[in-house]
Amino acid sequence: MLSRPRQLFPIGLACFLLSTSLQAKSDYQAISDNFKQQFHKQLKKNGVPGGAFVIIEDSKVLKMSTYGKRKKGGSLNVNKDTVFRLASVSKTFAGTLATMLVHENKFSWEDPLTKYMPEFMLADKSATAKINLGHLIGQSTGLMPNSYDNILNANGKLKKIIPQFSKLTPMCSPGVCYSYQNIAFSFIQPVIEQQTGMTYSNLVEARIFTPLKMNTASIGMADFLATSNRASPHVKTRSGFKKVRVKSNYYQVEPAAGVNASITDISKWLIANLGNNPKVLSPQLLHDIKEHGVRTSKELKRREWRSYLKDAHYGKGWRVYDFEGEELVYHAGWVAGYVAEIAYSPRLKIGMAMLLNGESRVIAGLGAEFWHKVIKQEKLAMSKSSSKK
Repeated sequence: MLSRPRQLFPIGLACFLLSTSLQAKSDYQAISDNFKQQFHKQLKKNGVPGGAFVIIEDSKVLKMSTYGKRKKGGSLNVNKDTVFRLASVSKTFAGTLATMLVHENKFSWEDPLTKYMPEFMLADKSATAKINLGHLIGQSTGLMPNSYDNILNANGKLKKIIPQFSKLTPMCSPGVCYSYQNIAFSFIQPVIEQQTGMTYSNLVEARIFTPLKMNTASIGMADFLATSNRASPHVKTRSGFKKVRVKSNYYQVEPAAGVNASITDISKWLIANLGNNPKVLSPQLLHDIKEHGVRTSKELKRREWRSYLKDAHYGKGWRVYDFEGEELVYHAGWVAGYVAEIAYSPRLKIGMAMLLNGESRVIAGLGAEFWHKVIKQEKLAMSKSSSKK
């Protein structure tokens, strides 16, 4: 039997596709170079003591840069291994670890919280029974947003805060409305510890930090203070940024705000979340953590992002945005003296993160503008490709 003549790939089309690909790579590089300039410019303009950022393209670091000092007025520069507090970016690790354990049948998202925390009680007993583990990780417990964070801010002890929940009546049924929590989110910790026999911090280290070679990452205040190459916290005052002491309050809620890491560590976290370390973060896990849960319409009003956001949901420890038609997996963090932001596009295989040792909104503007440029470039490349067909 005669074989059909082989169809040759048209040389002209091959050259066009290659040039388009190279142009896209070149433009991502150009965007990264420009971002570095803006990052340094804006931190200097706003007086932020120090910071670091990384931009990842698929499995490689496209751009990493550091700025300023670990401590205002000090002589030591921030470098790629300087450790910062991640604040609420810690929730991305908790959501991932909990999802791993659900896949391993250690517990179920449908399990009621009271199965593991029988001491947990709301004013309405029937409402208490309805809150499950999925509601904790998905920020949909129905409780008043940031319940008892005010006591945590005042350094109240967690064991004395938990009984206070018996005074609360949910504002909606679990799973119905968005209700951002730090304390209730961290109720996943005793569940994890009971079902694995390990401490939360040791398990995160064993399942995430060590296999991803996040060598400077840790959980908790003791480990942070034991790190010599760490960034000191600074708060904004009328006379500029002022160095303050590291506070222990939010370290009490390790899943919500307990992780410390350098920009080098975060680069490895982004690379894994972009699908490049499937033995640690499986494709199914990466799909599940960004599965849309409750809608977070409040996010659509964020000052620096509202021009670009079309929709927003909470997944499992991650936010999921519709950013100008592109899916963006995102989280930010803010704790006394530090701010952090991390995001990635699963389709475009681009990720970016920033860490600052001074409380400043500049981070939000930088992030929104970066993603706007990336997606604008992608749309332009697609438009050019379509017009050539």
